[in-house]
Amino acid sequence: MSTTAGSSEGKKKKKASSDGNGSREDVSVVKDTRSAEEIQNAQIIGALKSLYKDKLLPIEKKHLFHKFNSAEILDAEIVSKPTVLLVGQYSTGKTSFIRHLINMDYPGIHIGPEPTTDGFIAVVYGEESRTIKGNALTGFNELPFSGLSVFGSSFLNKFTAAVVPAPILKDINIVDTPGVLSGEKQRTARGYDFAKVSRWFAERSDLILLLFDCSKLDISDEFKSVIEELQPHEDKVHCVLNKADQLDQESLMRVYGALLWSMGRILKGAEVARIYVGSFHVKPLLREEHKYLFDKDREALMAHISTLPKACSLRKINEMVKRIRLNIVHCCIVGYLKAKMPYLWGKEKRQQELIKKLDEVFVDLRRQYQLPEGDFPKVDEYRADLQLSDFSSFPAINRKTLESLQDMLTQDIPKITQMLSTEVKRDAQGNVQESQLPQMFQYREPESSALQVSPVLAGAVLLLAILVGLLLTSMADNHAVARRLWAQFLQSLVAAANAANTNGEASTVAAAATTAAAVAGN
Repeated sequence: MSTTAGSSEGKKKKKASSDGNGSREDVSVVKDTRSAEEIQNAQIIGALKSLYKDKLLPIEKKHLFHKFNSAEILDAEIVSKPTVLLVGQYSTGKTSFIRHLINMDYPGIHIGPEPTTDGFIAVVYGEESRTIKGNALTGFNELPFSGLSVFGSSFLNKFTAAVVPAPILKDINIVDTPGVLSGEKQRTARGYDFAKVSRWFAERSDLILLLFDCSKLDISDEFKSVIEELQPHEDKVHCVLNKADQLDQESLMRVYGALLWSMGRILKGAEVARIYVGSFHVKPLLREEHKYLFDKDREALMAHISTLPKACSLRKINEMVKRIRLNIVHCCIVGYLKAKMPYLWGKEKRQQELIKKLDEVFVDLRRQYQLPEGDFPKVDEYRADLQLSDFSSFPAINRKTLESLQDMLTQDIPKITQMLSTEVKRDAQGNVQESQLPQMFQYREPESSALQVSPVLAGAVLLLAILVGLLLTSMADNHAVARRLWAQFLQSLVAAANAANTNGEASTVAAAATTAAAVAGN
């Protein structure tokens, strides 16, 4: 099984050498065989893990965030490779597309016109081809699927991982979903919530490909609802018009335009999703006149997939920002609902009134806290989760918590984002230079090797020396000689203090030394 970014073999180690006198000398250049991109990604991942575990996760647990929103983010999900998610109706060529992409068969593959894939299949890299069942898959720390255990055995029994030694899988994971069915089968026959599982994968995917069959372009109501679940992640959604070699040029143009129009109505964005046209299978093309168009779109799709590893860190930062903003809204919602509850009696009645008027509560919160409408969850889903909750047990709105979340957006996230533009440099031997690491992970040595002493401390030591000198002078036999020698010593101190006079405290010390010298001279 392949290891993830930030593995232990890439960790830097401090080295020290001893000279003949037993002194130790720090070495500022460390050996590191990783590329600059791998080092940069490891630093970003480490910073994201620290931000989530130390700051965001305690707030989520205190405010019951996981009960109403996404589950806890595990370490394996933060360090995981990019994931490509395939979604579509049955018999649109999702399995054939994966086979075409990795250029080999994988365990459990079955291609046919009927609904052949009845579960989720994660295609991952491994030296030997094998299959890992869903329940066992949640125990693999190398793979980012441990969080799926929250969906229970009914889903895990329908989830497997196909391990194959395909070179492209060294950089990405591919997830194949069962074809979206029509009617009640989509909602009741599966045994698990297909929409919630798809949303879980969508939140953790870097690219979502919606596959369409050019001969069956009609989008069912069930498939439409699944696409609407992907609305918060429309920046990752791309479309693939598959089996397009069955159509002539005129029909292909009409089908392409119809798909653009349909997707524009469902996603309701300012820009339509990118559509790649082709026939992603190993058979010869039925119409050779489409070869140039298909090759061009295939190259564009493969080029986009090849950029996913580089953009993976930026995507994780983006998802963390979304989660922080969602936490701000959630904290305001539960705190608002708690504040509206009575102290003594009538709690159940008041709670049902608030649930019924939840849309008005959202409007009031947006106006009161100046929250964006796009950061709020869906009213109906949130209302259903509130039915089983006790508003009196919710934590109150804490301004310090909101300020802490805001600091994550305005201070911590910009520091992490700045790492993307930080160049990791090497010396002539190819060693990573520590001085070129990002600022938040770098220790700066003092500009001068001389001992840095506080002016106040220096003044106190100087006055103590004056008092001791005066005491010794009064006890000496030859008072005239002692006073003269001590005055000369104090005058040299005054000259040194004046030379290093950089602030008010130093000038005060110099003035005190001058006065003491005059007294000693008399």
